Amino acid sequence: MPMREECKHFESRTYADGETVRKCDLDLAPEAPWRCPESCSKYERRLADVSWSYGTLVTPPTPAEPQGEGIGDLLDEAEDIINAAGPRIVAEVAAERGQEESKRGLGKLVARFKRKRG
Repeated sequence: MPMREECKHFESRTYADGETVRKCDLDLAPEAPWRCPESCSKYERRLADVSWSYGTLVTPPTPAEPQGEGIGDLLDEAEDIINAAGPRIVAEVAAERGQEESKRGLGKLVARFKRKRG
């Protein structure tokens, strides 16, 4: 079944560089952006925009689906790699920020010392 754009959990976002993300906010579509599960237990029709008329800001067309089997498994593996790298990256950034702050703190201490001596 193709992605259900009318589901309240479907989200599409286009960035300034033209890249588009099409996904299920509940992460229940392992083959997003191409397919939703056939019988998704969390499917709920979006009601807020039932009678709206859309202008030029509409969801872009679904990208071409890659050929082959196991696409969902491949996407899951990629997500696992990114999720595993996340905490390490956050720790590295926190360590860098800590070093910068300690350098700034040392600089303030030296400046205060010079003012008192000078």
